[in-house]
Amino acid sequence: MKSFKKSAVAVALAGLTLISSMNVAQAADARPLIAAMENASGEPSLAPMLKNVIPAVVNISVKGTKEVRPMFNIPEEFRFMFPQFNQSRQREFKALGSGVIIDAKKGYVVTNHHVVEDADQIRIALSDGREYDAEKIGSDPHTDLALLQLEDFEDLTELKFDESDDLQVGDFVVAIGNPFGLGQTVTSGIISALGRTGLNIENIENFIQTDAAINSGNSGGALVNLRGELVGINTAILGPNGGNIGIGFAIPVSMIKSVVAQLQEYGEVRRGTLGVMGTELTPDLAKNFGYNGSNGAFVTEIAPDGAAEKAGIQAGDIITAVNGKKIQSFAELRANIATLGAGAEVKLGLFRDGKELTVTAKLQEPTEITGSDAGQLSSIFEGVTLANYDRGGVEITKISERSIAYRLGLREGDVITSVNRDRIKTINDLKDRLSKSKGQVNALRIQRGDTTLYLTLPAR
Repeated sequence: MKSFKKSAVAVALAGLTLISSMNVAQAADARPLIAAMENASGEPSLAPMLKNVIPAVVNISVKGTKEVRPMFNIPEEFRFMFPQFNQSRQREFKALGSGVIIDAKKGYVVTNHHVVEDADQIRIALSDGREYDAEKIGSDPHTDLALLQLEDFEDLTELKFDESDDLQVGDFVVAIGNPFGLGQTVTSGIISALGRTGLNIENIENFIQTDAAINSGNSGGALVNLRGELVGINTAILGPNGGNIGIGFAIPVSMIKSVVAQLQEYGEVRRGTLGVMGTELTPDLAKNFGYNGSNGAFVTEIAPDGAAEKAGIQAGDIITAVNGKKIQSFAELRANIATLGAGAEVKLGLFRDGKELTVTAKLQEPTEITGSDAGQLSSIFEGVTLANYDRGGVEITKISERSIAYRLGLREGDVITSVNRDRIKTINDLKDRLSKSKGQVNALRIQRGDTTLYLTLPAR
C-alpha cells in the first residue's frame, strides 16, 4: 500500500483530525439491501454480495530491476575523482499488491501504477488458487493507475463499475485486497469524505476517503458499494507507521473509467488541456463576484487560443460543474480535466455576472510536458521538460544534470527535429516516432544554435 510515498513508509501529519459523518438518509436507503443480505442462518451478512465480488479481486506479485542513482550529486568537473559514486546501479526487487478484473472476456485487470512500476515479471493469483502471467498494457503515474492483461486465461469474473456516480459521505463501502501478502482480506466502513486533494500523494488528486481498514498490499484493490459495484481503487493510507488508522484513500471510478479507456486505446494517457489558470474559491472572492455558493474554481487567466478561450470562458468566471457534476475546488477541476483525453468535449457550468451559464470546450493537445509525462515517451527523458518549438520540432526547455538525457549529451535549448530521419514538428510527432521504434536504437537530429548534430539514444 502506498502511504503518501511509493514505499511502504507513511507520512504522519501532526495535528490532523478528520471526522467522518454518516448520512442518515443514505443509510436508511440501504436498509432493504442490507436486510436482503442474510447468511444460511438468516442473520444479516455481506457474504452473499462478497461471493460475487471476491473472485474479481486478485493478488499481484511482481519482480523487476530498478535503477539506484548515486547518493551524492557531485559537480561534473569533479566526477572523475569519485567514479564509485558516479554510476547508477540496477537493483532487483519484489513487490506485492492487489488488482481488480474489469473485463472477463479480455482479461483486463486494473491496479495502481506504483504496484507494477519497473516490473519485468507480473504474476496474478485468483481467489480460487489459479495463477496467470500478465502483461502491462499501459500505466499513468499521475493518477497512479495501470492496466494489465492476463495471458492464457479462462473463466474469469469481472467487477462492474458503479455507473450512478452519486456517492455520498456516509455510504457504506467494503475494501478488498491483499494486505501484507496475507491473501484475500475484506474490511468494511463508510465514505468519510469525497474530493480529497492537496495530499501530495499523486500529481492528480480527487480521492475518496474511507475508514475501511486499508494496509500495505491493499494497493490496487477494490472499494465496492453494498451492491458489489466498484466505486474506487484503493491507493494510499495516512498512518504514522504505514499501518491503518482509519484514514485511507481510493481513486474514484469516474477517473478510472477515463484513464482505462485511454490506456486500452493508446497504452498511455493522452491528456487534453483546457487552457485556464486559477485558484480556489474563497468566501471573499465569492462575495465580491456575487456568488452565493462556496464551491467552485475561480478562473484568473485564460491561455490565448486555448480550449477555454475558444469556448468563451473569461477571467473572473467561476467554474461550478464538469459534465453536469458539481465540483468543489480548482484542484478537482484540474483532476477531472487531466483524466480526459485531447479532443474530448467537456460541458462546463459557469457563474458570471449573476448568471448560470453552460459552455462546451474541446480539449487541446499539450504544448509542453515534463517529469513522468516526458519519461513516458522514453525513460531517457525523465528530468527533461519538452515543448513544441514555434518553428517546428521539440525544444528542451529544462534539463536536469542528473538525467540520462544530459549524460547522453542533450542540453537546454536543443531542438529535436527528426527521429531516424523522420521529421517531427510537435511533441505528439516525437511520441509517435519513439513508440514505433520502441526497443530499438534511435538517432535524434538536433539543432543546437547554428550547429546540426546527431545523438544516438540506446534501446529502452
